[in-house]
Amino acid sequence: MDPELLSMVPRPVCAILLLFPVTEKYETFRTEEENKIKAEGQEVKPTVYFMKQTISNACGTIGLIHAIANNRDKITFEADSSLKKFLDDSVNMNPEERAKFLETYEAIRVTHESSAHEGQTEAPSIDEKVDLHFIALVNVGGILYELDGRKPFPINHGQSSDDTFLEDAIEVCKKFMERDPDELRFNAIALSTA
Repeated sequence: MDPELLSMVPRPVCAILLLFPVTEKYETFRTEEENKIKAEGQEVKPTVYFMKQTISNACGTIGLIHAIANNRDKITFEADSSLKKFLDDSVNMNPEERAKFLETYEAIRVTHESSAHEGQTEAPSIDEKVDLHFIALVNVGGILYELDGRKPFPINHGQSSDDTFLEDAIEVCKKFMERDPDELRFNAIALSTA
């Protein structure tokens, strides 16, 4: 995550997917952060596409949906895209309704399951407890948001821009790493133009 290596990432970056360990330290922080935001409030633009995660072990799929849904203006979909149809059909729903809609949306479920079985390691069963979690970091209207379907709302991490998004998002990633300095199980994936 040093500047020299970040300079090799193709620009512009439209989203970062962060994989991190869910530890006791993280859970304590998550609870404190949620309580603070509930007490103090935060600005969340109404254009942020956010959904809850109600399907076990689907955080990677939810992270990708968050990343793509908040960058639709930068993505060209195929005419018969199931994902585009899902996003079009769910854009006016609230986060809980989107989660319920995803639970019954057959095309994404099938894609999720087939992708999970294509990797080099065996995917965990839907009921298996896992201690790693994906979130998406996106820039919506000049604000950097953390989108985690396990949380009740998006997290506003302050100002950002298309030019500074990667560096701004990496600073958020570093905070996750600093909370658990003995952990090595972190991975960041940039979604950028080809």
